[in-house]
This record gives sequence, structure tokens and C-alpha cells, in this order.
Amino acid sequence: MRAFLFAVVSVLSVSFAHGGVLVNDAPSCPEQHGVQAYAHPESCNIFFLCTNGTLTVEQCENGLLFDGKGAVHNHCNYHWAVDCGERKADLTPISTPGCEYQFGLYPDTDGCSTHYIKCAYGEPIPQECEPGLVYDERIHGCNWPDLLLEKCNPEAVVGFKCPTKVPSGSPAAKFWPFPRFPVPGDCHRLITCVNGHPRLISCGDNKVLDDSTLTCEEPELVPHCANHIRK
Repeated sequence: MRAFLFAVVSVLSVSFAHGGVLVNDAPSCPEQHGVQAYAHPESCNIFFLCTNGTLTVEQCENGLLFDGKGAVHNHCNYHWAVDCGERKADLTPISTPGCEYQFGLYPDTDGCSTHYIKCAYGEPIPQECEPGLVYDERIHGCNWPDLLLEKCNPEAVVGFKCPTKVPSGSPAAKFWPFPRFPVPGDCHRLITCVNGHPRLISCGDNKVLDDSTLTCEEPELVPHCANHIRK
């Protein structure tokens, strides 16, 4: 495989062009069926794509790089998620209003927010975190608000204040020091307290909360939630 890639590089020195242009006179792709993507040995912005035996040179969109496992757009991943190793990366931004790079994830405000911005082709598209989560710029994703106490109030985000103690023998006490509480009117979520701060937890697909035990169960075991299956 390595010999194949370097043979391609030698051809590209005279026939390379950006934008998925066909490489004339290049060696055959290793696989003649399906789609395979291979890293360029020198550039993290470029990769080789074999489609049913046809070789093209592809370039990642601005803000994206190739790592062989990215699926943000055309086999490429966000640049901050890619380890280029010795391959060089051009990270010059092409900015538009609301987007530093043409592709990227960004906070929508400097403060605590349950929303964020996803940029695609330079267009800022508003996104919303799952209920109970806020956008964390450090991980480029949504996170528990109690992990961002410097700017977030978990009680305001979740809408619940954790008690300092719970009645002994109660369902919540069984989970101490992380007591659980039901969410009124919600069969799919519960609240758990971590270091005195609330977290909104989902039961997951096809599970509902049994508020008598504060555990997630099959719907048939919780009659009053039997008609609350998520589609």
C-alpha cells in the first residue's frame, strides 16, 4: 500500500489538481470495487479516493483535514480532531459572518448556552444541545453544565435544585451520594445530583423511568408510561 501511495505522488507531481480531478496515468487502485480513501503522505489537506477502481485526488474543505476516519464531509474531519502526524496542514481560515472556517463548530455566545453554531460551506446553522446540556467550547460539543461552573448555573439549566439530604429509605436515598429524582410529566428522563449539582439523564431508546424505583425499565413494566414510547 505504501508503494502505491508513493507511486501516485510521483505522478501527481506533474498532473495534480485540486477538487477531485482525475489523475491520468496513475497506478491502479488497490481495490477495484467499492470506495476507499487513503492519506496523502505529505499533506493533511489532501487524500486519494478510489471509487470502483477509479483514482481521484480530493481536497478537504476549509476547516477540515483527512485522518481516514472522519465523516463530517467527504471523508474529512474537523481539523481539531485530526492527528496529522508528520503530514503538513494548511489551517488558513476562510471566514464568513459567524464562521471562522467554512466547516466548524462554534459557541453562539460567550456565556452559558444550550445552543451552538455548526458551519457548513460558510453558512452558520443554529444547533441545540440535548435537554440538560450546554455547549462546551473545550470539547467542541455539549456537556453537563456542572462541568462549566465558571459560566453556567446547573440549577437554571436543568430547572432543579438538589437537596442537601433526602429521607432515609426513600428511592432517592438508595443512590446516595448521587440521589435520583423523577422529572414531573417526563417518562424518559430523571435527575441525578453530582456534587450537589443536578444532571438531566435520559433513559435511552425504548426505556422509561419507574418513579417508584428511579430506574429505567421496559415500558410494559411501567403501566402509566406504556404509551410514551419514543418513535
